[in-house]
Amino acid sequence: MFWLQEAASKGGEHAEKAEQAPIIVQLVNHYFGESAYRFEMAYTHPLWTKFFTLTIPQFEILHRKFGPIQLLNTTPEAVFGPYTPETAIPWYTVMFVIACILSVVIIWILKGQLSEDEPGYGQQTLEVGVLAVRSMLEDIIGPQGLKYFPVVLTFAVLILVSNLMGLFPLFMSPTAAVSVTFALGISSFVYYNWIGIKENGLFGHLKHLWGPIWWIGPLIFPIELISNFIRPFSLGIRLFGNMFADEKVVHTVSTLAPPWTWVGPLLLMPLSIFVAFIQTFVFILLSQLYLSEVSHAPHEEHEHGHEVEASAHGQVQPEQAALATS
Repeated sequence: MFWLQEAASKGGEHAEKAEQAPIIVQLVNHYFGESAYRFEMAYTHPLWTKFFTLTIPQFEILHRKFGPIQLLNTTPEAVFGPYTPETAIPWYTVMFVIACILSVVIIWILKGQLSEDEPGYGQQTLEVGVLAVRSMLEDIIGPQGLKYFPVVLTFAVLILVSNLMGLFPLFMSPTAAVSVTFALGISSFVYYNWIGIKENGLFGHLKHLWGPIWWIGPLIFPIELISNFIRPFSLGIRLFGNMFADEKVVHTVSTLAPPWTWVGPLLLMPLSIFVAFIQTFVFILLSQLYLSEVSHAPHEEHEHGHEVEASAHGQVQPEQAALATS
């Protein structure tokens, strides 16, 4: 787990630190960096060193000595970079907080401009997106999936805003950092597992990993369990890889032959917008698929449906009999 995060962090976040941090990040660290640095060195840094530097002491088997064996040797500096007051609050943390604030502000502004009588083009476009997400939930999960609509749409708005932030001056896309995308993937993972346990109970939630045939369950269960634990990392790596690659392509094109290639990012902007929307769509689509595996229609709805169907048949048969006799 940690070797994956360490490798991705070195390739992504450390590469970004070679560049000039946005002025917003510098201001945040200027006013709050010292306090954050003291907190990290007092609490988070010792905890990381204690739990993620694991060594098995020397032991003896059949008069032969083994060890010590080092199982984990990840330092906070290797994963997150050097600890200094100037970088105590990482750029992706600042940008993600700004993305959260922007998401709330955008939703609040759009909510205040809604009109039933004269909807504008912006409202109509927004309604198309909202209805598309609702239709996806109904098609993938079923009618009961609409109760997850607020969470799924929150994911969509937050990820889309985060993806598009890199197109504006003074901002960077927080989803171009693996820490943010892993956090989003883990949030989706925790949410759909919580829904599964809430609706089916812990035993019922684990039972669906066993498979429909009991005698091959011992083979299916570990495979399904590993597959489920890989999901948050696949969500995070996919989102991070595409957004980080998009930003690097734009940056590389703009520095090929300055100042003549300054127009390159402008030409690539439609592609960046397309990537931002596609990655948002893929993330919420996979999250809905995971929800569909653990969420099922209540038994009452099935029983009610059978009763309605039976009553409908009971009404049709006498009518057919009357027509036949007439």
